[in-house]
Amino acid sequence: MEMPQDQTEAKDLNLEELEQFIETDELEALRAERDEWKDKFMRALADAENARKRGERDRREAEQYGGTKLARDMLPVYDNLRRALAAITDENRTHAAALIEGVELTLRELSSVLGRHGITTIVPKVGDVFDPQLHQAMFEAPVPGTTAGQIIQVMTEGFLIHDRLLRPAQVGVSSNTGA
Repeated sequence: MEMPQDQTEAKDLNLEELEQFIETDELEALRAERDEWKDKFMRALADAENARKRGERDRREAEQYGGTKLARDMLPVYDNLRRALAAITDENRTHAAALIEGVELTLRELSSVLGRHGITTIVPKVGDVFDPQLHQAMFEAPVPGTTAGQIIQVMTEGFLIHDRLLRPAQVGVSSNTGA
């Protein structure tokens, strides 16, 4: 028994629609998989870029601040040389001129080496305003003619390594509430 022509075309049409539907589903599945892989690729690329930037930043910081511990350990040597030179009297200068010159040259060389590595001194002066970012208050005392927060004595210089505080300057601060 033969089907009328209309029914055959209807069956063929339904089969074509079905094939088209299957292909569309497969195509959509492939597109979704492609989008998923593209997203994973973009995330991996961003992670790699972030890791590169982080590595570069870490390298720069290690280069700039890697010697911090050694520098901090050398600061007492600097302080002792400064104290030795401050303790010299005029009489000592005439009797031990060569020794004193050697200490001065050693201090200058140490300062030069520290400077080459980005270490600078913080040298507050009496009368400057106390800055807790750069100074460490060792004591407070009421001193006539000063206002609260003024530096009244400098015990040791402070140091910066590039833009970071290596050691604060140790100072005495006025505790007066009025001038």
